[in-house]
Amino acid sequence: MVDYAHLRLTDRIRPGVRVLFVGINPGVRSALSGHHFAGPSNTFWKLLYESGLVPEAVSHVDDVRLPEWGYGVTNMVARPTPGVNDLSLTELRAGRDALERKIKRFKPEIVAVVGITVYRALFPAAKAVKPGRTSDTLGGAAVWVLPNPSGRNAHYSRQDMVDAFSALARALRNPRKR
Repeated sequence: MVDYAHLRLTDRIRPGVRVLFVGINPGVRSALSGHHFAGPSNTFWKLLYESGLVPEAVSHVDDVRLPEWGYGVTNMVARPTPGVNDLSLTELRAGRDALERKIKRFKPEIVAVVGITVYRALFPAAKAVKPGRTSDTLGGAAVWVLPNPSGRNAHYSRQDMVDAFSALARALRNPRKR
């Protein structure tokens, strides 16, 4: 068995970031590859292209290119795990604090949390949660919820995910509708 607990992914964030995508924590495949959203059934990269957020088809190895398009990517908790249930409440609380520091440092316009689980970890008092713009802010940035594109998540259809990512792309093109 490979020991992956010590592995950490490099945040892909630069000053001037417009959207900061936030996962809950790296999966084992991502930790081993050194790239975000690297699971073979994860459709994050395809959704970026299909929604018009990026101009060309990309994969997890292109995470280093996200800043070219004004995007960044990070995780709420840095420690990789096989599943979200392996995270402790203490890690989630510390992760929120670390995330807020990153947001205050890089000042993205939008924090796009990738998955309702991430949103609920950040805003535990939230009731009904659905993809799209929320009324919440984090570190001064608007908060959007995107469906979790992991193959392990069966809560949204492929079209629902494309629609949610496309809504974010439209909002970026039309600031009045943010």
